[in-house]
Parts: sequence; structure tokens; C-alpha cells
Amino acid sequence: MTPDRPISELFAPKRPLRSLEFFPPKDDAGVESLRATAAALRRIDPDFVSVTYGAGGSTRERTAQVCAMLKADFGLTVMPHLTCVGHSRDELDALADTIHAGGFRNIMALRGDPPKGMAEFKPAANGLRYASELVALLKARHADLCLGVGGYPEKHPEAPSEDADLDNLKRKVDAGASFITTQLFFDNTVYYRFVEKCHARGITVPVIPGIMPVLSLKQIQRITQLSAAYLPPVLIKRLEAGGDNADIAETIGIEWALTQIRGLLANSAPGYHVYIMNRARSALALAAGLAA
Repeated sequence: MTPDRPISELFAPKRPLRSLEFFPPKDDAGVESLRATAAALRRIDPDFVSVTYGAGGSTRERTAQVCAMLKADFGLTVMPHLTCVGHSRDELDALADTIHAGGFRNIMALRGDPPKGMAEFKPAANGLRYASELVALLKARHADLCLGVGGYPEKHPEAPSEDADLDNLKRKVDAGASFITTQLFFDNTVYYRFVEKCHARGITVPVIPGIMPVLSLKQIQRITQLSAAYLPPVLIKRLEAGGDNADIAETIGIEWALTQIRGLLANSAPGYHVYIMNRARSALALAAGLAA
């Protein structure tokens, strides 16, 4: 199978990269629905797509299935997620070999969230505790892998301080990460400050802003509570004014995300990564708005 092009090479032309994130469905019907979404999104021609990886074995097989489908059936550059959760070092080596043999040359390397029902992360027997260790393991196993890592513009919820969080991020980059994709945020000044702090720390790899178009007030309040991301009051008021109308909420979310992306690109962001929640409408609407 023809190997994918490393994402790190895509930054060279100095044009904004466009990427989308999928999550693996729970059943075969969901996979077919995702296939229809991918077909609809083909017209956007994203530079790459990523596929998340469930904790505790919840979606791991589906992740591999979806990655293979998106690569083989749609010709997309696919970046599988890989986490430390529940894996020994030997298992991670074997997974890296399988991913590499499938022609994938890009991996999003994450520590991962604790499995459902667990309050804190605990490494598996002979496993890894930090994403920086996973980056080092993957680069040692296959030096040609391009690795992305996560960044938290508003600090990882578990980090004792902002400085400690930035130190952890630098360790991931120093271990071999080629770029950073941020957690979602809704105020662009948060991203700009984060990039400045990264540069001050000597972190010079591209920092791709992660954008999530809102689907409902309840949905985004739940997500921001988990990620500790700031939710601007004006966005809350707009969503509240829309009531329980899902179409209005999605329209508000798309407009907010579109304004964010325009501002980010105008201020030299290297691109944008959209958490589309497996919905084609948001991504297509953003592409149409940005083409105007």
C-alpha cells in the first residue's frame, strides 16, 4: 500500500491546512452513515482527517476499520489517534507496526482519558504514563512517522499549573512531535496567547487551532465543563435565544466557528482542525462560508 505523505510536509507551501476529525461509530449502521458523511465531504478535499481512539477498547477496532475505509475508499490522508490507555509497551509497539504496515505515516499521539468509571489515569502494566513517552516509543519504532500531539490553550484540567502544562507540551515536542493540535476554544485571543507562550518556551512547531461548531447549548456546556474551556457569554445568550430548535443552534454554531476561522487565518494560523462530530453539514457550511 502506498504510504501517506507526512503531514509535516504539508506545512511547507505556507498555505492554511484544512483537517477534520471523525469518531468511530458504535455499530455497522453508524459506519455506513459515516461513509455517507465522508462521501459528502469529498468535495472539500481536506488535507487530512483524523480518527479518534476509544478508551478501554471501546472503539479501537472501529478506529482501525474507519481509518482503512477513509484511506482506501476515499483516498484521504488519515491520521489515526493512538493512546497509552490500557496498553503495555509491547502492545503499543505491535499497534505501531500494524498502523505503519497499513501505509499510515501520521499518528496523533495522546495519553488518553481514563476509561469510563475511573477518576484518574493509571498506566497499564509495563505501560506508559505520558504522551511524551508514547511519542518517543513511536519514533524509536518507526522514525518516518509524523506525530501530532494535543495542546491545551486553557491548560489541561489535570495540570497543576499553566507552566507545568507548557513544560509537558515541550517534552512531547522534544520527543519528536511535528505539530500540535489544540483542544477546542471559543475565544481566539486564548489561542493567540497560547501560541505566544509556546514560542516563549521554545516550542516552534506549527500549532493548529481546533474548532468545534456548536450543536446545542447543553452539548457545549457539557464539553466545556470537561475541558475547562471558556464559553463566551454572548455565545451562551445566542444559543439560549434559539431555544430548543436544533437547526437554529447549529446555524449559530456554524456562524461562530466561521468567524473564528476567518480571524485565525487573518492572523497567520497554520490552518484549522474541525471537530465535526461526524456531521457533514457543519464542515460543508464552513467550507462554503470560507470560499465566499
